[in-house]
Amino acid sequence: MKSDYSKAIQFTGENAFNRSVDYALKQLEILNSGKGKGNDFLGWINLPQSYDEDEIADIIEVADSLRELDAVVIIGIGGSYLGAKAVIEALKPHFEKTDPEIIFAGHNLSGNYHAELIEYLKNKEFGLIVISKSGTTTEPAIAFRLLYNEMKQRFDKETIKKRIVAITDAEKGALRQLADKEGFTDFIIADNVGGRFSVLSPVGLLPISVAGFDIEEFLRGASIAQDICLEATNENPAVKYAAMRNLLYASGHKVELMVNYNLRLNYFAEWWKQLYGESEGKESKGIFPASVSFTTDLHSLGQYIQQGERQIFETEILVNDNSDAPIIPEDKEDLDKLNYIAGKDMEFVNRKAAEGTLMAHFDGKVPNILFEIDSLDEYNLGFMMYFFELACGISGYMLGVNPFDQPGVEDYKRNMFKLLGK
Repeated sequence: MKSDYSKAIQFTGENAFNRSVDYALKQLEILNSGKGKGNDFLGWINLPQSYDEDEIADIIEVADSLRELDAVVIIGIGGSYLGAKAVIEALKPHFEKTDPEIIFAGHNLSGNYHAELIEYLKNKEFGLIVISKSGTTTEPAIAFRLLYNEMKQRFDKETIKKRIVAITDAEKGALRQLADKEGFTDFIIADNVGGRFSVLSPVGLLPISVAGFDIEEFLRGASIAQDICLEATNENPAVKYAAMRNLLYASGHKVELMVNYNLRLNYFAEWWKQLYGESEGKESKGIFPASVSFTTDLHSLGQYIQQGERQIFETEILVNDNSDAPIIPEDKEDLDKLNYIAGKDMEFVNRKAAEGTLMAHFDGKVPNILFEIDSLDEYNLGFMMYFFELACGISGYMLGVNPFDQPGVEDYKRNMFKLLGK
């Protein structure tokens, strides 16, 4: 992964950036020492390099058994589904379904979504991967109750036992009790790994493997990132990213836009938004994470980004791969006046659109951080996910908050339970 901070440093100055990097390095040291805030939730830091061959083989074996079905429903909310969905959506072709089809449920309370899902599964051989530490989180618990009930009406007990996998706490919680009672296959969510940092645990690895993608390559990318991002050097990419975004925040840039020019990264941005929003938005502090897909959103939000309130900075991910891009044909009549780019591939045009947008937004006083990868594959996704996780931990410490809790999430739940009469 290449990085370019030149179009952000010009807004902050080189000396200020260097000082911010020095401070970020001190926060990395605290993070690594396990003495900072939320230090009981640091199990994710060494996850990529913690697996042995047997553990990976177990995940792949269970995934292969589920791959014999027509569809597998992943039940979870927040980090319990976003990481897996981000990877699967980034790797699968736009207009193809995975085999088996991967479907997500329990990430909303929409009645028609779940009614239509149940109807859609009526004639399909399907399985469930239910992900919850407690088993009582409202959205996934309702979805599981609905789909488990559907299974009990259609399949015998032995079939159900083979088709449900629980990813839950090792010892406690409603889902753990049910898994033990019914004999479901299960994997553990470690107590010291929070949901939004769990994509490199079985929470992410099992669904990704069921979808047919290479989790060993995914972990290899993350393992390389672990080596690089834990180094106490001012060239550490996670340190530099945390340093720059906090420096921009201190100068009044309160909104960070994750920008992609490849639609397969839409859900990667959704994962990133939860990671940073839930980690940093506390104590009336924090950068607001948002996302855009260019060039699409240049025709909806482009005007605001170019000339609206100067509170925005952009973090762009560019994929330098034109291997499957169609060539633009020549047309004799040239009514659309596009013959000047005939013979060029679409990714060439897309890249020039990115370069032109970067120049325009820089001129419009929007700082830009640029990341580039050579292809959208398991290795690069594993690398980027670990990189953003580690940078998030450093960045949260720079802000002075605990990046590993989410006390504000409970407020809506208390109100909802009261209104429901719990």
